[in-house]
Amino acid sequence: MAMAATAPLPDAMPTNWVDRFAPAALRPWLKLGRFDRPTGIWLLMLPGWQGIALADAMEHRLPHPGLLFDVFLGAALMRAAGCAYNDIVDRDIDAKVARTALRPIPAGQISVRQAWGLVIACCLASLAILLTLPPTAVALGAASLALVAAYPFMKRITWWPQAWLGLTFNWGALLGFSAATGVGPGLWRAVAPDVIASRDWRFLGQALADSSLQAPALLLYASGLFWTLGYDTIYAIQDLEDDALAGVKSSARRLGARAPLAILGFYLASLALLLATGAAAALGPAFYVLLIAYGIQLCSQARRVRTDDPARALRLFRSNSWAGLILFVALVAGTRLIG
Repeated sequence: MAMAATAPLPDAMPTNWVDRFAPAALRPWLKLGRFDRPTGIWLLMLPGWQGIALADAMEHRLPHPGLLFDVFLGAALMRAAGCAYNDIVDRDIDAKVARTALRPIPAGQISVRQAWGLVIACCLASLAILLTLPPTAVALGAASLALVAAYPFMKRITWWPQAWLGLTFNWGALLGFSAATGVGPGLWRAVAPDVIASRDWRFLGQALADSSLQAPALLLYASGLFWTLGYDTIYAIQDLEDDALAGVKSSARRLGARAPLAILGFYLASLALLLATGAAAALGPAFYVLLIAYGIQLCSQARRVRTDDPARALRLFRSNSWAGLILFVALVAGTRLIG
């Protein structure tokens, strides 16, 4: 048991910071929140950054660093909460799968009750951040909890839990877009006295209308769904044999040998939707130039993935942090600073 507590988990980098530098007593907690595997933080955060960049590009301005930091911190906390919740629900399945058997709950390092404590603490901290955002963003953040709560059960009822993960992980694109375009608490405090004194609520109504989701944001969200469907199918290749033994469903199992071709199809759909996003948002030509680099990265994954090579699948999955960052930069580069 001591060895399990100190050794890196199978899908973590051997040189990850948790196993190298964190105190031994904290390691099970950090591993429960997946802080030893930061790729998931990037993949949850980047759609939020992309939504912010898209909204600001449409307003001919650059993303606000403070809002980007809020989304990063919120993503790190909610990813930790989601992973702990997922491990609570999946603890019996995880014990049967080689890649997950040494996770803190099935390994007996953290109890279910303790894991719930982490979930609640991370959710409360995330709520504190969320409440600093505009009203529409707060509503979207609250709505995302339904997606998060249902996700662990999808692998039991559908062959496409990866699609549900796409709906969940890319929700940040809608939230980020809304946060960048909506009415924040600071603005409300500034205008509230005048609004109340004059009893003219038209300004507030117009401000809330301006914060509503627009077609480019919905197209970006849809493109992210297909992106996630591709990269999480790659991730699921690691567990093909164990999932079959445990009776767990996945897109990788459903597709079998056709998985590489399907992944290419998912990525091409994502690219087509991004082209529509750029057109709907009237982004500048630099967006399309960098979108080529994004497309090359994705298509390279589809070309190289093999269903009989789980180690390669994990490497390709991790490369999506770079893919998502390229798309964020593309959206920023597409900003026409002069309207």
